[in-house]
Amino acid sequence: MTFIAKPKVAHPSLPRNPLGLTRRDYEGALSTLCAGCGHDSITAAIVEATWGLSLEPQNVVKLSGIGCSSKTTAYFVSGGHGFNSVHGRMPSIAMGANAANRNLTYIGVSGDGDTLSIGLGQFCHAIRRNLDMLYIIENNGVYGLTKGQFSASADVGTKAKKGETNVQPPIDPVLLAMTLGASFVARSFSGDKQQLVPLIQAGLSHRGFALIDVLSPCVTFNDHEGSTKSYAYTREHYEPAVQTDFVPLEREISVEYKEGEAVPVVMHDGSRIVLRKLDSAYDPTNRASAAAHIQERMKAGEYLTGLLFLDETAQHEFHQVNSTPVAPLNSIPYEALSPGSQGLKKILARYR
Repeated sequence: MTFIAKPKVAHPSLPRNPLGLTRRDYEGALSTLCAGCGHDSITAAIVEATWGLSLEPQNVVKLSGIGCSSKTTAYFVSGGHGFNSVHGRMPSIAMGANAANRNLTYIGVSGDGDTLSIGLGQFCHAIRRNLDMLYIIENNGVYGLTKGQFSASADVGTKAKKGETNVQPPIDPVLLAMTLGASFVARSFSGDKQQLVPLIQAGLSHRGFALIDVLSPCVTFNDHEGSTKSYAYTREHYEPAVQTDFVPLEREISVEYKEGEAVPVVMHDGSRIVLRKLDSAYDPTNRASAAAHIQERMKAGEYLTGLLFLDETAQHEFHQVNSTPVAPLNSIPYEALSPGSQGLKKILARYR
């Protein structure tokens, strides 16, 4: 994976947080994603959120799996620690790192394919263990890195770039997380920075597993099948001398709408989704009514956005359950970590 460093040039008038850092200090490499990709909007929101919370970059851990979304960790907080795991295995890496050092801030960025297909089991167990981390799903319904196949979050009736219609019912990560007992569940849209930034900040401040499912349009695989100007039609009817590809420049999709309002959002291919922002009367502390409300709006063809569920009374956070040491493992001297030969015999005797 090739990364292009951004020039570290900051205007002297840029605002600084209490650490004396500007937003530029929370950026990363230049994005190589398609122009107009919703994932870049999410990156911008993460940069804004981490800068606003005055997180020390060296104390931020960024983790991801495989996919377009998993490249995102290279694009924010360049001074943090990063780990790009194999496909679907990011939660176990996050768990090991978190168990070794609870004093760091963990941000996992994954895609709908990385999370809901090959990584579904690990995703479920990270929730079950209430791992102390923010888990962001950049959800576009397709495998963008491998040419637009349906992912497990694709809606019934969705048409792929090559014309196939999805007939499989989707997995909703929000309802799944609530069913498994997650204590912080939210959904947003990549183009609604006003809502997304505070949700990210709330998730980073939450003790335990915090999930934000972010609907994020894919600009490359939303073009109409059947058009004589489509990529698929062109490749079928022409014999190029050199195999090339072109992704047209698109503008990022953004929206502004008030609490309680529903707004249709037109995608790059002309299709649309309907977002409904929660109003102030919504109660995010009742798991059953929250799940019922989400399903009710889904039947009406709407995606509820905002903080969908929050349980501040949960006492089963990962470190509490497992009685992990307060001190990071790498700071504990070898003598304290090693049980010695006699201690090892006692440990082995327990398994005989």
